[in-house]
Amino acid sequence: MNLIELFLKILKFKSITPHDDGAFEFFKEYLKGFEIIEVGKEGVKNLFMYKKFGEGIHLCFAGHIDVVPAGDGWENDAFEPVLKDGYIHARGSQDMKSGVCAFLKALKDTENFNGTLSMLLTSDEEGDATYGTVIMLEHLKQINFLPDFAIVAEPTCEKYFGDSIKIGRRGSINGVLKLFGKQGHAAYPEKSKNPIHLIAPILPNIAGINLDSGDENFSASKFVITDIRAGIEVTNVTPGVLKMMFNVRNSTKTTKDDIQKLIDTNFAGLDYELTLNQGAKPFLTNPNSKNVQKLIDSIQRVCEISPKLSTSGGTSDARFVADFGVEVVEFGVRNDTIHAPNERVFIGDVEELYSVFKDFIENM
Repeated sequence: MNLIELFLKILKFKSITPHDDGAFEFFKEYLKGFEIIEVGKEGVKNLFMYKKFGEGIHLCFAGHIDVVPAGDGWENDAFEPVLKDGYIHARGSQDMKSGVCAFLKALKDTENFNGTLSMLLTSDEEGDATYGTVIMLEHLKQINFLPDFAIVAEPTCEKYFGDSIKIGRRGSINGVLKLFGKQGHAAYPEKSKNPIHLIAPILPNIAGINLDSGDENFSASKFVITDIRAGIEVTNVTPGVLKMMFNVRNSTKTTKDDIQKLIDTNFAGLDYELTLNQGAKPFLTNPNSKNVQKLIDSIQRVCEISPKLSTSGGTSDARFVADFGVEVVEFGVRNDTIHAPNERVFIGDVEELYSVFKDFIENM
């Protein structure tokens, strides 16, 4: 089975979160000779396969088999891949079965390595991820088998394949603020306390402001208001309660405590409740580490391009890997149609991704 045949096989699994649709059984057969560890919970499956060649570094490739639902607007069955004009169209073709295919084939084709090679896959990355990658990492920690270096094969490239490696991600902090006033008749504003009027002079101090200045790796952490609502949708009653929702994609320079202080300072003397939830923590891998530099070398050899080191975008399971003290980066195909109708990937990107992974293994 060549690389593209393998890819087409993987794309046909209807692995909508949290299901693998039999993909993991196929992978266990495909990587015969690799040891198997399986940890599942609440319908989520997690598969870890490894092969110890020697006493050196433990290199792990990680990712997810699950995909978001197809949705409407497809020109073909989303789980029956179509080859057209050098592209393969199917749900998950970019996010991230291309990465899974590339590292599966690279692992299978490796005969010698000075250390341990492994792969970690989950069926719940696109969902809550509560029982996904993190559950397997907890198990690996318990048995003292965490990898030394991991590559999460998420789609990372922008205009050209090979142009970007993610060496970190911003965190995500969600906030809900309830500001309490006193409901009343619009004709008698002196008898009520309108929370819309209370928040109006505060908004310029918080809406869209930068909470830090960023640095060479991260853009500034910005306070982004996503929703404000109050009232009962009539013109003659002022509201008693206002609800504001916001999100901060935070760098390592801004914490949840910093946001708490910002709110406390600006809403001092008012009656309010604030709930903050750190959905994901920021992380940064040393861009000068030996392993990161070796990956850059492999990309340059295969693609003849020098990748930039990025922390842009949302979150991924790499955040869990970093939480366990494992050095981790993300590298995969171009990201321009993920989660969209008619998701597609350029065949050459998948072939080059396999070549980068193979070169990286060989030159570790």
